[in-house]
Amino acid sequence: MLLEREVVIALDIKPECIERLKERYPNKNNLHLFVCDVNSPAFSGLIRFQADSCVCLNVLEHIADDQRALKSMAGILVPGGVIVLLIPAFQALYGPIDENLGHHRRYSRDSIEKLAEASGLRLKKVRYVNVIGFFGWWANSHIFRRGAQSEGQIEVFDRYFVPFVSRLESLVRIPIGQSLFVVLQKP
Repeated sequence: MLLEREVVIALDIKPECIERLKERYPNKNNLHLFVCDVNSPAFSGLIRFQADSCVCLNVLEHIADDQRALKSMAGILVPGGVIVLLIPAFQALYGPIDENLGHHRRYSRDSIEKLAEASGLRLKKVRYVNVIGFFGWWANSHIFRRGAQSEGQIEVFDRYFVPFVSRLESLVRIPIGQSLFVVLQKP
């Protein structure tokens, strides 16, 4: 869906991920690919694209200095630009799977609000998502002490629960969830 935008900038710290994108979309002239870390000096050069948005899905929790990362993202956006985040929620869910995935933290509404403010960004939207995943992640982390996600659990969850839960969450604000959907705006 994003590839229909005028310009799409994709970056990853792993060259093999960028290579896969090059192979998958060889003729997309609007797609600009970079091997780059959001906190590296090269990232600030992306300002030349005058981006209006940054989409960061399940990445911020992997970055040790998340405040610096958000400031870097905001630094390449035009005024009024937005940063869309999907981040893991509830530090109480943190467990072996998070550790093995390289997560530094999980977030709450309060912690992301404070982080946004400290980064010079406005919090436009914050919403918990994936209420069923909350309970599954907790059980896997604290009861079963799993160190990795179960492909079988993911398949069953995606096939049977996600369609129902997604519809429910679009109608009703749920006070908990495995993740937070966040929209931040640069002033």
